[in-house]
Amino acid sequence: MRLLDRYVVRNFLQVYLYCIAGFISIWLIFDISDNISSFIEEQIGLRLVAQYYATQVPQIFIILLPVSLLLALLFTLGRMSRANEIVSMLTAGISLPRVLFPLIGIGLLTVGVSMALNYSLAPHAELARKALLSQAHGRPDTSIEGQIFRNRTDLRTWFIQNFRLGSNAFNNVQVLQQDADDNIVTNYIATRAFYRPETKTWDLENAKVVHYDPAGNIVDEQIYPSLKVEHWSETPFRLGSANVRAEFLSLPELREYLRFNSDFPATLLAPFRTHLQYRLALPWTCLVVVCIAAPLGIGYSRRGVLSSVAAAVVLVFSMNFLVQLFLALGEGDRVSPWIAAWTPNLLFTAIGLYLFYLRASNREAPGFHLFTARRIVAQ
Repeated sequence: MRLLDRYVVRNFLQVYLYCIAGFISIWLIFDISDNISSFIEEQIGLRLVAQYYATQVPQIFIILLPVSLLLALLFTLGRMSRANEIVSMLTAGISLPRVLFPLIGIGLLTVGVSMALNYSLAPHAELARKALLSQAHGRPDTSIEGQIFRNRTDLRTWFIQNFRLGSNAFNNVQVLQQDADDNIVTNYIATRAFYRPETKTWDLENAKVVHYDPAGNIVDEQIYPSLKVEHWSETPFRLGSANVRAEFLSLPELREYLRFNSDFPATLLAPFRTHLQYRLALPWTCLVVVCIAAPLGIGYSRRGVLSSVAAAVVLVFSMNFLVQLFLALGEGDRVSPWIAAWTPNLLFTAIGLYLFYLRASNREAPGFHLFTARRIVAQ
């Protein structure tokens, strides 16, 4: 790494880490203030409290990283501009893209970190929080009562009395195997069904199997203390998928949900398809922030620094608004999942590249130029 790169990275990382630490501290202070009375009343141990906050940090990081990146870029580049360091680098023959190259690299590294957190840890944060609070209050995990699942591909219908999310055991199960005309062919009744993921088989305890003819008459009836079923494609996650929300599923779980439930109506699958694309697009917001904040954080004169910083903040928060708007449109099946997830990123990347082009050619954006001119006339 060249001396110039080390200098730029050192100046930026110092501010960046301070921003992250500051935002995390603020969040911890407010969250602990809200929950400390509950922790004391329930006599929750320090270890469980630490686990509680450890599960929430990935979700908070996803939110804080772009904001911290924005503020760190604006502060670092603004300070270097006021000290005429940027102008000196350009005068020495170093191009503006070369000056910003290490900051773009840090933006890509932040994208990688955000992508790793958004893969599984951040989506599961809310469910982990509920599980830890249930454990702290001495309550068992939340169980699902009266579940019905219809496998339209294999023509099977499941009736389950109760089970716990994340468990492989289901209590009082009835499985109806039907033919193409929806006639019941076989009826499986068991007091307990247990799924073995290593062999992808189901074990039915105290099972009763009844076979029917096309007219609905019983032709055979057998009772098994234990019955192993090898040909069923259902998994515990698939059986419990009717009770999950798209925003709480990890990337592999979203893909599994869409693969197994591809026969669902498009309106029901829209939130899951949208969040699958959103899970892939969200980390790249960090790079979009770099494209916007880097050119606006640089000022060749003291006069336009404040308006550029204000414009960067407005653009980034406008992008966040559009992200939520398009996400809602995608969940409602108003636009395609790809458009819902990627349009804000592509739109504001184009804006950032345009601003970068103007800054590299030593020109102001039209709106900022007019704003500066009006301020000069007023003075």
